Amino acid sequence: MGIKRLVGQLIRRHRTNNPFMIAEQRNIVVLFEPLGYTMGYFNTYKRIPIIHINTELEDSDQLFTCAHELGHALRHREVNTPFRRHTLQSIDRIEREANEFAVELLVPDELLFNGMTIYEAANVCGVPAEVAHLKRPQKQSFWKDEQSYFNL
Repeated sequence: MGIKRLVGQLIRRHRTNNPFMIAEQRNIVVLFEPLGYTMGYFNTYKRIPIIHINTELEDSDQLFTCAHELGHALRHREVNTPFRRHTLQSIDRIEREANEFAVELLVPDELLFNGMTIYEAANVCGVPAEVAHLKRPQKQSFWKDEQSYFNL
């Protein structure tokens, strides 16, 4: 299944694009801890999926990191790769997919329909400019009655 389609299904099912709320609803534990230069990582311990997020990050970076690691939890459950700042530019397929998942989840297409550029929309939603180009707008909206994190 494609990333955009997966994200659309998640938004419809969970009625939000907030990665923390989606993780909670999917019984994925989110832990905040000091991780040095690592922004976060995903692992499974005794079949319990866990997202680890660096406590030293700004709120917007924690949000993006949670979305990125949620992408790993849903698409690359068997892989354990730390998410470091330099991986924002990574060409590694797994990291690129996790970045694309995070961008699609956090940046509603409606912002682009309302005249914002991809980079303006990414900035408003706390998405790093280095990965904003991964956004792929579509013609129809995911948002009917769903609660967007952007609107909270």
